[in-house]
Amino acid sequence: PAFERSFSLGFGTETDIRDLNGELVVSHDMPREGGLRASELFEIHRSNDSGLPLALNIKSDGLQSALLKLLEEYSVEEYFLFDMSIPDALVSLRHGLKCFTRQSEYEAVPAFYAEAEGVWIDAFHGEWWDESVVQEHLNAGKKVCLVSPELHRRPHGTCWEQMAGWSAISNPELILCTDLPEAARAAFGHMVQ
Repeated sequence: PAFERSFSLGFGTETDIRDLNGELVVSHDMPREGGLRASELFEIHRSNDSGLPLALNIKSDGLQSALLKLLEEYSVEEYFLFDMSIPDALVSLRHGLKCFTRQSEYEAVPAFYAEAEGVWIDAFHGEWWDESVVQEHLNAGKKVCLVSPELHRRPHGTCWEQMAGWSAISNPELILCTDLPEAARAAFGHMVQ
């Protein structure tokens, strides 16, 4: 129901993908049984609006062949993979999968930057980034996905107020990952997908 609601409102989604008994499933933690199969997520996506972006947080290594098969089967084109291990990211890139690299206060220099389609910018303890960091990536031809503070249990208000004044805020290659998509859409418009 949450995915259906998100897609019906015109929002993309971020979710975790891992394997269970040889099948791809949607699960943050190691699943024991059941759960939503990745194929079911992709079917919900296709039946709503397959143009909405999917940010797929890869929780297990070695999923490339199975994931590529599902992405092709369900005609998913607006997606990116992120948060996988570096060796697994390199394998994903060799398979032609769209990957975002990461940047955070712990990852000052994004790995495999030249090959990445975009940058997932995270802030675990406070917003270390500003418009200049975002603009640098946009100028390099990268998409940028910012992790909103509330995802790390911090208030988002001040951060959003600062972002609202950015000239980069109108760039269609800038995405906000948030638990408050409707409020973010009211604040920023296009960038919340």
